[in-house]
Amino acid sequence: MLSIETLITFFTASILLGLAPGPDNIFVLTQSALRGKGAGLIVMLGLCSGLIVHTIAVALGVAIIFQTSAIAFSALKFIGAGYLFYLAWQALRASAEKIEGEPDVIVNHRKLYCRGIIMNITNPKVSIFFLAFLPQFADPTRGSVAFQLLLLGALFIIATILVFGGIALLAGTLGQWLNRSVRTQKILNKVAGAVFLGLALKLATTER
Repeated sequence: MLSIETLITFFTASILLGLAPGPDNIFVLTQSALRGKGAGLIVMLGLCSGLIVHTIAVALGVAIIFQTSAIAFSALKFIGAGYLFYLAWQALRASAEKIEGEPDVIVNHRKLYCRGIIMNITNPKVSIFFLAFLPQFADPTRGSVAFQLLLLGALFIIATILVFGGIALLAGTLGQWLNRSVRTQKILNKVAGAVFLGLALKLATTER
């Protein structure tokens, strides 16, 4: 079992990393401001579900593929970039009425949740980050390394929930005020589309 000091250090580092600007927290912020804090929280849950996959992959040693294989890295990178381009296209062509109305909240929430999962899983940087970050805090002399990595991954997810949840609540409150006019909704759509496009280009040009 890892020491309390190690766990506290890791958790603090995870909080700071969550606060650093990146695709995931920008995605949460944008969706919260555009669709409300509930949407941001759903996206956050999707992103954290993706982190579960990365944690298990690292614990089982699968994530090493994305560090050693240029083909696997490129494939996952372009799949993720393609999905972000798709989200940009949807946001740029969306009307204000589509954001204002919610004909099927359950379906909308399911889509947002899936978007969060796909964004996180298809980002090869997350796999490599977990592979490089988590093992630094594991200690083979303190029991199963796989169990330690799972524990560290769980702590990282808790830290992410706290940080991204705070972002969603703050941006969602702002979004409720901004979304009162059709013109503002259209502007937010364009902003969201530009953000998605920028993230897609950044991911597509990422080097290992």
